[in-house]
Amino acid sequence: MTWLVTGGAGYIGAHVVRAFQDEGIGVVALDDLSSGHREFVPAAVPFVEGTILDTGLFRRTLDAHQVVGVVHLAGFKYAGVSVQRPLHTYEQNVTGTVSVLQAMQDAGVDKMVFSSSAATFGTPTTDLVTEASPTRPESPYGESKLIGEWLLRDQATATGLRHTSLRYFNVVGSGSTEVYDSSPHNLFPLVIEALLEGRTPRINGDDYDTPDGTCVRDYIHVADLAVSHVSAARALSAGTPLEPVYNLGSGEGLSVRQIMEAMARGTGVDFTPEIHARRPGDPDRIVASGDLAARDIDWRMRHTIDEMVTSAWEARRAHLDPTAQES
Repeated sequence: MTWLVTGGAGYIGAHVVRAFQDEGIGVVALDDLSSGHREFVPAAVPFVEGTILDTGLFRRTLDAHQVVGVVHLAGFKYAGVSVQRPLHTYEQNVTGTVSVLQAMQDAGVDKMVFSSSAATFGTPTTDLVTEASPTRPESPYGESKLIGEWLLRDQATATGLRHTSLRYFNVVGSGSTEVYDSSPHNLFPLVIEALLEGRTPRINGDDYDTPDGTCVRDYIHVADLAVSHVSAARALSAGTPLEPVYNLGSGEGLSVRQIMEAMARGTGVDFTPEIHARRPGDPDRIVASGDLAARDIDWRMRHTIDEMVTSAWEARRAHLDPTAQES
């Protein structure tokens, strides 16, 4: 039994690949390396460099490795940038998903775990988001992920595809020093890069309607996320009924100021963050319940915020240029 992970050389994808390895399940990674890193994929894992838009390549990969299911993580994930690049976002996330589903249909592969996003919710109207909360995406990225969920639903009706979609918020930390988050947009790498370069991290807005005035969000450890992707794949392989959508949420959330305090503790770098103006469109609080996922796909918060910070810091430092570290 072999599963294919699209985006398998990315930060999240590489952790999912390792989680399959840990469970003794065969896995192959496909990635176009537009944001992933070849060295993130373990040497023992077959790697195919290519785009999900190449339906023929995808079909040949499925056949060559006798793939039984796909974990679909590949896509363009930057919500803010998607507003400036809507056509690119839809091509990668919608046309790309159509390509993957077409290749799967042609190859007779009938199982998919889809990496969706909490961006499908837009700005919540309740303190705690559940799977029943209304979806009102506010960016091309969020819209494209919701369309991806619809594509799976419709393909299931047409062909019997077995599937589930996992929605989540801020993925942080590292399960291996060989993999780190290299995104230029995510909070953890932004803070870590600032500290490594001797700059002061910044908070965008401290006048929100929250206990300490800064935005509250879900922060979940990437290794915990990876475990639930594999658990979902196992359930689909076993024919276990799953919900069409699961939220991988903390149920509580953390504020940006709490993240900054944890960063100071975990890195050993004492700093006082600079306060800047709010960013347009940032809601006060977005936190999801993970109860359904805990019931069905082994979801739980196994790491504290300090462990999230420490693992992220150690993984990033492991990839520093040794000559730069000496200077």
